[in-house]
Amino acid sequence: MSDFAESAAAIRACRLCAEAPRHGPPLPVAPRPIVQGSATARLCIASQAPGHRAWRSGIPFQDPSGHRLRAWLGLDAATFYDSAWIAILPMGACFPGHDAKGGDLPPRRECAETWRARLLAGLPDLDLILVIGLYAQDWHLGRSPDGLTGTVARWRALLAEPRRPRVLPLPHPSWRNGGWLRRHPWFEAELLPVLRRKVARVVGDGPAPAA
Repeated sequence: MSDFAESAAAIRACRLCAEAPRHGPPLPVAPRPIVQGSATARLCIASQAPGHRAWRSGIPFQDPSGHRLRAWLGLDAATFYDSAWIAILPMGACFPGHDAKGGDLPPRRECAETWRARLLAGLPDLDLILVIGLYAQDWHLGRSPDGLTGTVARWRALLAEPRRPRVLPLPHPSWRNGGWLRRHPWFEAELLPVLRRKVARVVGDGPAPAA
């Protein structure tokens, strides 16, 4: 079984996308891989890639998207950043840079190819994985012909599957997705209350495990 601490240290030292990229040009910014977790983590947030603010701070979801995500989960910042409970594993651990319109580029494919299975193998106590956005959903659930909306709409069926850890899909909490949230009011009315109950059970029962 992989040791999460060793794997996390190795990925934080990774310079693959800057020095020997396999998919496209070199990373346009200095590599700063950002992951969080420990072998005792019960909840994994499988996200897309750090944004520019997170890249500058070295802290995942250190931006408005993080505020919205924590509100969705019903968690304060102290619990959200407690690596004994919560792992945060983006599909690409480095900020990928901006596209021509000022949005973030997709996560670098090299990252998941090289590190993802090894990192997940070091999390034996996971009970729930939240797959945020299309890239994480494609990797963890397989590509769906219905896209992100169809995948998130199947959340009840996905939670009911016998797999462990359980998997729950979410849209990205970016402000850019405000229109999506307005068009799909069932997300806040039906999914979020269940999400908060699941998260509270996973990270709120008893004292935090020893790191």
